[in-house]
Amino acid sequence: MAKKRRPIDFGIANPDDLFSTQEERDEAKLKKIYEVSLDEIDPFPEHPFKVKDDEDMMNLVESVKANGIITPATLRKKEDGRYEIISGHRRKRACELAGLTTLRSEVVDMTRDEATIFMVESNFQRTTILPSEKAFAYKMRLEAMNRQGQRSDLTCSPVGNKLEKSSEELSQQVGDSKSQIFRYIRLTELNPALLDLVDEGQIALRPAVELSYLPKEQQKDLCESIEMEQCTPTHAQAIRMRKMSEEGKLTPEAIEAIMLEEKPNQKERLVLRGDRFKELFPKDLPVSKREDFIAAAMEYYGRYLSRKDRENER
Repeated sequence: MAKKRRPIDFGIANPDDLFSTQEERDEAKLKKIYEVSLDEIDPFPEHPFKVKDDEDMMNLVESVKANGIITPATLRKKEDGRYEIISGHRRKRACELAGLTTLRSEVVDMTRDEATIFMVESNFQRTTILPSEKAFAYKMRLEAMNRQGQRSDLTCSPVGNKLEKSSEELSQQVGDSKSQIFRYIRLTELNPALLDLVDEGQIALRPAVELSYLPKEQQKDLCESIEMEQCTPTHAQAIRMRKMSEEGKLTPEAIEAIMLEEKPNQKERLVLRGDRFKELFPKDLPVSKREDFIAAAMEYYGRYLSRKDRENER
């Protein structure tokens, strides 16, 4: 049988290169930026970073009105023909508030896991990241990295070691230790009310991690006790609650007894019980601001009583 001859390389350039200029070839390598209709853009599934209509957003809206979108968003085209935001959720919202109909965007070709890693990396450039945002972002990114490892080398060590390798890599990238990363990921097991208290700084990370091991019903009982007693558990109390829960002893009464204990930094405490007081607070007032609200109300009422006394003396 005759051997196949290899094609001879005459050193001739690619036909496309022969009939295009260097400028055209350089331009082809540049990112392609499009104006994509806002109606065709969907948020990233389970996007962990919150988009708020706060002061920073209003400043961004004013910038968009004056200058447009300076840094393009990054989109990924989906199988149904629509687009998915990888980076640029706040920019999209700013465009909506500014009355624009399109978003200046770069469209990239990425798998879901690649997009997840890119999404988390781009949002970690922000100056302020809430604990809940870190929690879900770390979880999503670590899961994506681990899946990538499984696909890239099916002959490597078991899944547990893959997770160890992924967490080590993530730790080097973000600066948090592996232990700290897994502490944040535990926060995803908290109910929304307790997670809000963590974001507000009323529950620290370590006690929050202990509370994340409580079943959801016990977390609900704890939230009711926190609301009633107007205080949050210490790390030591959270550890005891977790232990009692594992032993089947953490009843609502046990939670209340623990929450009523005097804390080292809380020698005196006024507890306002019942819905009567709860209804007197503005509905949008955070729990952390209630003490200031009560103090202001008492000062106002004190001035009122002083004025009444002066009037009676006349």
